[in-house]
This record gives sequence, C-alpha cells and structure tokens, in this order.
Amino acid sequence: MLANRRQSERRQCRNFAKIQFGTGSLPRDCTITDISQGGVKVIAEHIDIPAEFTIILSEGRPRQCRLAWRIGHEFGAQFVD
Repeated sequence: MLANRRQSERRQCRNFAKIQFGTGSLPRDCTITDISQGGVKVIAEHIDIPAEFTIILSEGRPRQCRLAWRIGHEFGAQFVD
C-alpha cells in the first residue's frame, strides 16, 4: 500500500474549475476531485499539462501550481503560492 505523503487533510469534492497555462492563454475546463491546503487532484481531458500552471477555482483566488503526478486524464498538483 502507498504511504500518504500529504501534509494536510484532503477533502473530496466535485468542483468545476479552469486551468490556465500562461499569461494570455485561454483557460480550459477541469474538475477538481479532491483538495487540501497543499494541493488538488484534477480531471482534465485533452490537455497536455505543463510543469507549472494556474488553477482558477470557482471559489477563492487563482492558485499557482506545480504538476506532481499524472495518470491518464487525472493529475495531482501542489500549490506553490
């Protein structure tokens, strides 16, 4: 079994959000499936995720992220701001 390396408790959800890859790029739709103080787990189809990006949550401010892992259409990201 894999060890849980998270530093804060995660909360499962099903929130719609946007992901933006750089200044001036158009935001793309995604779904957040869980969130913690340290990061998010996201589902995004047909998107090649760069190492760093911005996630625009439906509530709150945009967050700068770093890609942590990816399996198919799901990926995890660490908040870096």
